[in-house]
Amino acid sequence: MRATVMYGAGDVRVETVPDPVLRERTDAIVRVVQSCICGSDLWPYGSMPATGQGRRMGHEFLGIVEDTGADVAGLARGDLVVAPFVWADNTCDFCRQGLHTSCRHGGGWGSPGVDAGQGEAVRVPQAQGTLVTLPVAPDSALLPSLLTLSDVFCTGHHAAVTAGVSARTTVTVVGDGAVGLSAVLAAKRLGAERIILMGRHKDRTDLGREFGATDVVEQRGDQGVALVRELTGGDGTHTVLECVGTQDAIDMSIGIVRDGGAIGRVGAAQYTHVPLGFDTIMRNVTVTGGVAPARAYIEQLLPDVLEGRIEPGRVFDRTIGLDDVPDGYRAMAGREALKVLIRP
Repeated sequence: MRATVMYGAGDVRVETVPDPVLRERTDAIVRVVQSCICGSDLWPYGSMPATGQGRRMGHEFLGIVEDTGADVAGLARGDLVVAPFVWADNTCDFCRQGLHTSCRHGGGWGSPGVDAGQGEAVRVPQAQGTLVTLPVAPDSALLPSLLTLSDVFCTGHHAAVTAGVSARTTVTVVGDGAVGLSAVLAAKRLGAERIILMGRHKDRTDLGREFGATDVVEQRGDQGVALVRELTGGDGTHTVLECVGTQDAIDMSIGIVRDGGAIGRVGAAQYTHVPLGFDTIMRNVTVTGGVAPARAYIEQLLPDVLEGRIEPGRVFDRTIGLDDVPDGYRAMAGREALKVLIRP
């Protein structure tokens, strides 16, 4: 079969790799129907050291079950399923706590010996605990929105939930990428009426307004902080959803959040310092968030997608075939595309 392999910064190839086969009784084989490129894939795309072996890519996919191991219950050939961006048994103590990203028997797509989503098929470990069946046809128009439940929408939702977004809170979303826009949609879904989106790409912030943003602030740094505070009577917002992962983004978040407020950080952190000194302590600011346990959220978010109340799949603004994946990476890295959907 064909799959995406990254060999170093800027070096993405589509190659022939071995077809997946069942190895464990808890495995399933899934033929990929849709996958995508994640913003977090751009970090190795920009900085990964060159390697002769390469690394399989892709952690967001949905597809059709083609085979299951002897210990897999609740899944059958022909089922359409979505896979969260880590696999997990859904039974260990961490999973029962809703922290599937810390599953004692789980792991990540593309790790040694494990397939990844940007390909034609995937061996899914811990299939019964990982995969969620979808009650739609494989050609449903809902598929792009359902695909966002594998990662990006659940990540935006995680930022909002951990920060305590509700109808009683004001919100600032830092970042107009796919995660930031998902966070806007998640905050609106949770009842927030004032949502300030910090972003400078008009096509993205226009979508953010359609998702529920009430204000857009283009400026960054101290100027951006000052403008948000001006919009909020000098106080800042109760919650800040940091969806970028850079030092500038976390610094702005600390500057924007209201005293007693919370920052939900879900950007793939490329910084080493969170400014939590004496001044921040005196303001009673909470910093929370982290990697999103998507599997814990899929079933609660699924009805709103199926019934059309939310359309997170609108973050996809380019669709390509598997052979065009290298161009998809270049487009996202060059800000020519927001989020690229792949149809093998």
